[in-house]
Amino acid sequence: MGKPTGFMEYERKVSKAEPPKARIRHFNEFHTHLPKEEQQLQGARCMECGVPFCQSGMMIGGMASGCPLHNLVPEWNDLVYTGNWKQAYNRLKKTNNFPEFTSRVCPALCENACTCGLNGDPVSSKENEYAIIENAYEKGYAAAMPPRVRTGKKVAVIGSGPSGLATADQLNKRGHLVTVFERSDRPGGLLMYGIPNMKLEKRIVERKIRIMEEEGVTFITGTDVGRDIKADKLLKEYDRVVLACGSSNPRDIKAPGRDAEGICFAVDFLKANTKSLLDSDFADKKFISAKGKDVVIIGGGDTGNDCVGTCIRHGCRSVTQIEMMPKAPDTRAENNPWPQWPKICKTDYGQEEAIALYGHDPRIYESTVKEFIKDKNGKLKGVKIVSLVWEKDKNGRMSSKEAPGSERVLDAQLVLIAAGFLGSEKYIADAFGVELNERTNVKTAPGEYRTNVENVFTAGDMHRGQSLVVWAIREGRETARAVDESLMGYTNLHVQ
Repeated sequence: MGKPTGFMEYERKVSKAEPPKARIRHFNEFHTHLPKEEQQLQGARCMECGVPFCQSGMMIGGMASGCPLHNLVPEWNDLVYTGNWKQAYNRLKKTNNFPEFTSRVCPALCENACTCGLNGDPVSSKENEYAIIENAYEKGYAAAMPPRVRTGKKVAVIGSGPSGLATADQLNKRGHLVTVFERSDRPGGLLMYGIPNMKLEKRIVERKIRIMEEEGVTFITGTDVGRDIKADKLLKEYDRVVLACGSSNPRDIKAPGRDAEGICFAVDFLKANTKSLLDSDFADKKFISAKGKDVVIIGGGDTGNDCVGTCIRHGCRSVTQIEMMPKAPDTRAENNPWPQWPKICKTDYGQEEAIALYGHDPRIYESTVKEFIKDKNGKLKGVKIVSLVWEKDKNGRMSSKEAPGSERVLDAQLVLIAAGFLGSEKYIADAFGVELNERTNVKTAPGEYRTNVENVFTAGDMHRGQSLVVWAIREGRETARAVDESLMGYTNLHVQ
């Protein structure tokens, strides 16, 4: 694969990001990608590994190592190197329905399991993936290809996030008639409203939705199944129903003063921001503005980082991220060897921008909120936080306790809660009568996607809990296979 000596001859190169102080002036993607000739040399860096961990997608130490989609990474890296772009696209599409999304938002599990990364720099497989799919659109390889034969079977997919879209795409390719229901005004789920535009421009989502429509998938937006339309009606009209509604029940912060005006969930903040951007370029003012405010974001993950970048683009006065856990090491610890997922400190684009603008990292580690402080009118004016001390209990589990005398107050007129999600929203499960497990995800037998209700299946975060886009796509592909087999008695849909 690639060039046997390529990893020694060519240095790793990736796209260049616009400087932080320049990119915070807009909400567009901000990377300049390599010319095609230079990208081909990056393909040359891929070794002929005896065991390509990059495509393994296996669980090691409780976390995935390599691509959960089992993308044929060495194969299309080699095809990039040799300039066979069309074949590279064909190999990429065998396992991944949406490389235009994953090449932008995936944390590159493939690269973190790359053999070259053991004693050097990993192959830039994510950037090669980007080059493959964008070249495919440019040359027309990614144009619509409707199925030649229809089965007459009808499937309803509830939710148009990555798992719902993957399910719909696979079942439509098989020839089934697929209708996707989405409660928001635009299809795409978290791809549309959960991920900011500068991370994934919405024209990219819309481009793929148009292709799917041309291929025969029907999208019905602004319809909240379980409220606007009864579950019984869908079960009568469709041969199968797939619940792919996501894990959209946000975890709240229970602390005195929670009712203060100026506290909201990150998901609501991000959705309103993107919707206003798309609807009117913010002219309608129908978003939660951080302009001129001291912002405190509770949660140190990807969503928290997206909130940092968004608030900075609004023109906030200051931004602080509260993180309960200790700061991760900057390099791999001895007990976290390759090819395990590297549990190291990640400074993402939003944090980079905060550092450039304010001169320091916005994150405060090992701390939690003690109280939300209101003014006499009930508006938020501050957040009292306290430091945490982490210790192992007698069973070896880590637990935290407050550090005495460590309380302090941060100025805050806006708090965004980005503390993760607790599972699916109960009303949709109740509408169909599906059972939930102890994590409030839809219950199925291990490794299966069929619920306790006849002809009802589930996929994605609603099934496995909050996770990555690549896992959602894989779940969608596996669910489509299960649905197809239940409809036809056999299936020729491939998961990997």
